[in-house]
Amino acid sequence: MKKHYKKIVQHTGVLFLLSSLCLTCQWSQKDKGQTTIANYAKYVNPFIGTALYGHTYPGATIPFGMVQVSPETGNIGWEYCSGYHYEDTAIMGFSHTHLSGTGWMDLGDILLMPFTGDTRKGSYISSFSHAQESASPGYYSVLLDDYHIQVELTASQRAAFHKYTFIGAGEGHILIDLKHGIVPTEEDLETHVLKSDIQILDNHSLSGFTITKGWAGEKHVYFAMEFQQPVVSSEWLSPAGTDRNHQFVLNFKNESGRDNFDVAVKIALSTVSIDNALENLNQEIPGWDFDKTKNEVRSKWNHYLSGIDIEADDRQKTIFYTALYHTLVTPNNIADADSSYRGADNRVYRSGSGAYYSTLSLWDTFRATHPLYTLMCPERVSEMVEGMLSHYEVQGYLPIWTLWGHENFCMIGNHAIPVIVDAYLKGIRAYDVNKAWEAVKASSEVNHLKSDWDIYEKYGYLPFDMVREESVSRTLEFGIDDWSVAQMAKALGKTGDYEYFSKRAGYYKNVFDPETRLMRGKDTSAAWRTPFDRLRISHAGTRGGDYTECNAWQYTWHVLQDIEGLITLMGGKEAFANKLDSLFSIKSEPEKGGPV
Repeated sequence: MKKHYKKIVQHTGVLFLLSSLCLTCQWSQKDKGQTTIANYAKYVNPFIGTALYGHTYPGATIPFGMVQVSPETGNIGWEYCSGYHYEDTAIMGFSHTHLSGTGWMDLGDILLMPFTGDTRKGSYISSFSHAQESASPGYYSVLLDDYHIQVELTASQRAAFHKYTFIGAGEGHILIDLKHGIVPTEEDLETHVLKSDIQILDNHSLSGFTITKGWAGEKHVYFAMEFQQPVVSSEWLSPAGTDRNHQFVLNFKNESGRDNFDVAVKIALSTVSIDNALENLNQEIPGWDFDKTKNEVRSKWNHYLSGIDIEADDRQKTIFYTALYHTLVTPNNIADADSSYRGADNRVYRSGSGAYYSTLSLWDTFRATHPLYTLMCPERVSEMVEGMLSHYEVQGYLPIWTLWGHENFCMIGNHAIPVIVDAYLKGIRAYDVNKAWEAVKASSEVNHLKSDWDIYEKYGYLPFDMVREESVSRTLEFGIDDWSVAQMAKALGKTGDYEYFSKRAGYYKNVFDPETRLMRGKDTSAAWRTPFDRLRISHAGTRGGDYTECNAWQYTWHVLQDIEGLITLMGGKEAFANKLDSLFSIKSEPEKGGPV
């Protein structure tokens, strides 16, 4: 395991671990007139990541889509961040917004559940079997055993298409649940809806909205829904005529003359208004051809997945293309068909590019996912940057972790900065470059939550007796951001800013303890934290401590901008390699605990 440092490649401040697979870029071939795209989607298994705590979902979406229509097997607690556990055996319904791979919960908006029998049964869940369930990019199906209903789902950018086959039934029902959501506790489920309503437009359509409060702040979801078959009657399960109209049942009759009958449902979402949701629906799914919509979304997936071709066996291809698929389900373009969206301050804006991206989990994605976008879909990167700049104009600094257009301030660092600078240095500049520089610099100088620049500049690090949580991790995360600001300043000829931020990018050295050769908390008197437990996991809000979901051994290597400088601090290449090797050989101490 010697000389691990040789495996590290530095590119504009982002580290890439090289794969042993052979990869070839396909975009140039398609640009030269290649029109036939192979079926890369067949290698994607959306169930990967749905077991245990992978927090992915198997439902239907398109690349960067606003809508993610997916089954939910649970909706309360950390275990159900995505709403689905492969280990479960019952489904509670199908909602239209979902998170993938996150460590907290929200969304799960506008749940539909087809059923038969009593309309006021209280619980509408149904058992199911994985043997009667399937998923592929843009498509999901399952048989609801308790009701003998075959469910099929697909999706466009802003709309979902449901097809329910009621087997051997004379009538069928659909529950519309606006109270539903993916929430931390039972109490939150009772209180997270601030206002909601449904309006019947005619016997084939309805509209409504829900305004909720959660991780995404005050979230507005407007929807328009159409049915191919007529609704014969409907009823509220919750009191009508109030601000808390949550649960509604639609009733359908089997008039097909056959044992089985279908009910097709289309629903479009908007952050802005019901009128916009109607327009989204009319533009994206104008007819009732389910297979046509399914094939169109599969074609979109193949277009993106074909951007990288690998030489590998089918098992490796499944692993690779499923991972690639998961990088493309977020961030989500939440702009409507007319380019409007609801911003961080809940006011309505219009995007110049026609797109506005949210679900930006930047602490998790800036290192590798966003650089991948610069190679696979640079036009999307410019749109993402433009959205970040719009967010800056409203908020006063760049996004940290945005969801449904709102800042939730999760995690640390200001990692929109390296994303923007990486794009700029690679020549991806279809946005206001001057505004980008203004935003990058302001976000590095104007104090905001978890970014205490006055303290950082005064001490050259964040002292743990002033910054009670994650002081070391925040200091280290600022390093890559500062280095990125410096590189943009250099490219723009701003010498003073280049020198200033280059100096700040070296502040990581101030929390390096030469005795332990680890990054260690330091107080305002420059005294090291004592006692010092090198293996103890820190986790803000639960365990506290100087690190973020990590310990000293793990965070010590987070000097993405200056590997050579870290090697020097360690005492040279041999000492660095030995230290890195020892990370993998020291005795594990599970009793030190993980984040709880």
